Amino acid sequence: MFRSIRIDAVLIQAVIAGALSFAHLHDLAEAAGQSGWKAWAYPVSVDLLLVAAWRRLRSARRDRSAWTWFVIALVASLGANVATAGLLDLTNVPAWLRILVAGWPALAFLGGTLLVHQPTEPAPAPAPAAAADPAPVIDRPDVADEGPEIAPAEPVPALPEAPAPAPASVPVVPPALVDHARKVATEHRTRTGTDIDTATLRARLGIPEDLAGAIVAQLA
Repeated sequence: MFRSIRIDAVLIQAVIAGALSFAHLHDLAEAAGQSGWKAWAYPVSVDLLLVAAWRRLRSARRDRSAWTWFVIALVASLGANVATAGLLDLTNVPAWLRILVAGWPALAFLGGTLLVHQPTEPAPAPAPAAAADPAPVIDRPDVADEGPEIAPAEPVPALPEAPAPAPASVPVVPPALVDHARKVATEHRTRTGTDIDTATLRARLGIPEDLAGAIVAQLA
């Protein structure tokens, strides 16, 4: 079990430095008139406020109030350590230092409460997805106006091989195409109440104009 314990030099250094700072703060508080358990509580309040402000800065580095309380706690800790180095006569502490030590608990309580209840920085909102560009509208001047909405054309069935063209000027229309055109014309008559014309049938079936005219003549 003892072999699993690792001695960290940084941790040992931090414990020694913390103990020295704790003792200096205790000596200064005791010299300023705070005796008994109160003198031991002062180092705890100073160091805890310093740690709380540092933890706040790690989660919100732009929080000005956290920086303010961090500086206040750091000055209090450094000031107490420096004051015990012989710069002040601890047997005859000046009045202003007694006032600072006596007022520190209220200041530390206010700083700790504000650090605890301040909200954290909100997470950045995700960027909205770019909207897809609408499909361009293509004007088709050759299609007659059939109303507010045009039903999609039914798929054209496969056409059989067309026979040899007749010598007459009238194009030969395959029977399958005539049947399909008749369905389209019936649907057009049901929707609009009028017979389908050559231009509309040509646009719906995608066939030449002469072939569309021949089909319309057969449907009449």
